[in-house]
Amino acid sequence: MLNLSILVEQSAKRNPKKPALSLGETTLSYSIFHDKICQTANALTKKGIGYGDKVALLCPNILQFPIIFFGILKVGATVVPLSIFFKPEEVAYHLSDSESKMFLCFAGTSEMLTGKFGKEGFDKTESCKDFISIGDIAEGVQDFDDLIKDEDTHFESYTTSSEDTAVIIYTSGTTGKPKGAELSHINLFTNAEASTKIVAADEFEGQFVVLPLFHIFGLTVMLLAGIRKSLHLILLPKFDAKTVYQLIDHFDVKIFAGVPSMYWALLNEEDTEESRNVIKKLRICLSGGASLPVKIINEFEDRFGVPIIEGYGMSEGSPVVTFNQLDVGRKPGSIGTPIWGVEVKIVDDNCNELPAGEKGELIYRGPNVMKAYYKKHKETEEVLKNGWLFSGDIAVKDEDGFFFIVDRKKEMIIRGGMNVYPREVEELMMRHSDISMVAIVGIHDEKLGEEIKAFVVKKKESKVSEEDIKGWTKERIAQYKYPRIIEFIDELPLSATGKILKKNLKTN
Repeated sequence: MLNLSILVEQSAKRNPKKPALSLGETTLSYSIFHDKICQTANALTKKGIGYGDKVALLCPNILQFPIIFFGILKVGATVVPLSIFFKPEEVAYHLSDSESKMFLCFAGTSEMLTGKFGKEGFDKTESCKDFISIGDIAEGVQDFDDLIKDEDTHFESYTTSSEDTAVIIYTSGTTGKPKGAELSHINLFTNAEASTKIVAADEFEGQFVVLPLFHIFGLTVMLLAGIRKSLHLILLPKFDAKTVYQLIDHFDVKIFAGVPSMYWALLNEEDTEESRNVIKKLRICLSGGASLPVKIINEFEDRFGVPIIEGYGMSEGSPVVTFNQLDVGRKPGSIGTPIWGVEVKIVDDNCNELPAGEKGELIYRGPNVMKAYYKKHKETEEVLKNGWLFSGDIAVKDEDGFFFIVDRKKEMIIRGGMNVYPREVEELMMRHSDISMVAIVGIHDEKLGEEIKAFVVKKKESKVSEEDIKGWTKERIAQYKYPRIIEFIDELPLSATGKILKKNLKTN
């Protein structure tokens, strides 16, 4: 039997006065944090929410997110985190597909219309019965803080099975409609526990939480792992490099986790002695969500002297599968080695394991593997086979047992019958002194099937030409791999979690 809400209960018992969450000038101790979770659980119970019910939560990284998240778990219900960037149709789809009974939605701001879009999506959904606003939206809409303010601060957690679904986390839906990965209490607990070992959390007091908590990387590696070790979590609703510098300095933060675009932004902030000294306060940085170019790793570590350890995961894996672990060693550019309890193999199209050095699909099994895609039996069978989850990622293992992602299987470009992996070309082009960021995509070509196109963000004040970049790349890579088309772009389109949206580039 296991209910993830025990993470907060135990921390509140052992460290009641220790800071748990900070947002701006407000800090909650673990004792007060747990009190508010209990008030939430009591309020949800009175609203008819209980074991097995689905409750959707659309909220940025503010204090209410973790309070509501654990309150839902405490009553035995399932949390359905939704992206704060969803429009009404997307909200309606996720509420309906997950069969959510209640929807708690951030009211938003003049710039972030989450409340407006959330309410419109809710109104399109017949199955979801209750709409609760996190902040004032309009007259007649119940506000979360008002809902819980008079509730008792004691609540006995529902005793869920370790295999019960704790969270339904939706995939990004790059092909077809998004699918909800059912993650159990034990999936998330074991993955959070393993994450604490990756960063040696026992040695630190505080960590930054700027990764969106509605995304599985931020949820498990930052929130759950941080609370497991009773760390002080500094919340930031929106990434901004200058604010990150200020908060690291103010709270003396030691752990930072981000996605590649965040590290790129930190490097492109004004390079001053003051900024360097602030970042040097960090002891370790984590990167995930997408491949981090080796050039950025090297530049960051050369400037700040702080190591970035990269890992690999996916929603279906709770999310962490492999990581560059401190007690095993690290190789910049690799995704490391399997975390405790997880087995990883590289296989060919016939599921035969490949030897070191050969490219194939990465598959894995362990306590982190999801139960299923919610209500999608066929799609589940396509990726889960005999306990192994087929990732769809092309990877290679070296002689030391370290894994390297080559590319997404679906993003591989076939040019004139030859396979081209975009990441290989991107890594090369990032070495060009005038290139700040680059994304490689395949576009339709009548003769070759696909042609290679590069979207390039130049460094400030660079006057490099398309022909210069094309010629430089051609000299350093096989004839069939270099991009024939170069397009300069001010910035690359990014998802809420910092992944480059290549499908958007293909429609340009």
